[in-house]
Amino acid sequence: MIPLHDWLLFAAAALGMVLSPGPNMMYLLSRSICQGRKAGFISLLGVVTAFLLHLFCASVGLTAVFVAVPFAYSALKYAGAAYLLWLAWQALKPGGTSPFAPRQLEPDPPAKLFRMGFLTNALNPKAAMLYLSILPQFVHPENGHVFLQSLLLGVTQMIISFTVNFGIVLTAGTVAAFFATRPRWLRTQRWLMGGVLGTLAVRLALEDRR
Repeated sequence: MIPLHDWLLFAAAALGMVLSPGPNMMYLLSRSICQGRKAGFISLLGVVTAFLLHLFCASVGLTAVFVAVPFAYSALKYAGAAYLLWLAWQALKPGGTSPFAPRQLEPDPPAKLFRMGFLTNALNPKAAMLYLSILPQFVHPENGHVFLQSLLLGVTQMIISFTVNFGIVLTAGTVAAFFATRPRWLRTQRWLMGGVLGTLAVRLALEDRR
């Protein structure tokens, strides 16, 4: 089995990953505020399901295709960068709104909520590359079955991600209410979020394949 020290190190890395702002967090915030906690939870299930896809690919070695085939990696990378730019534009465009801003949207059915959550995470190139570059560092044949080690680490990451994002879903409304009475804070948060997302998009698009 994986030594406790290594497992704790991986858990810390997984926690740092989920706490970093990104498409998953922004989508869950927006959906939870606009349509309520139930919609946010269904969306979260879609996000977690996409992690199962990343884990499966990493465990059986299919994710390595993104390293071996430049076009496959580049296509995913640019799709992710374009999505980040779209999110940034939604925040920065004239009349744009923050995901914390309360607003009315036509409710989406559960199937669409789940699908959008899945696609948001599945099209996140960093998720695939993190499973390829970080997870293998904690898998060693001398510690037992490689697939079982990968499975344990992947489940650990998914539990951490689910727990943190579930907290986001539960508290999104409270955070939105805080910003609703402080329009200046809301404006600052919107520009900060847009700037961060735009920077991440450019950095991702220009990043060399490792």
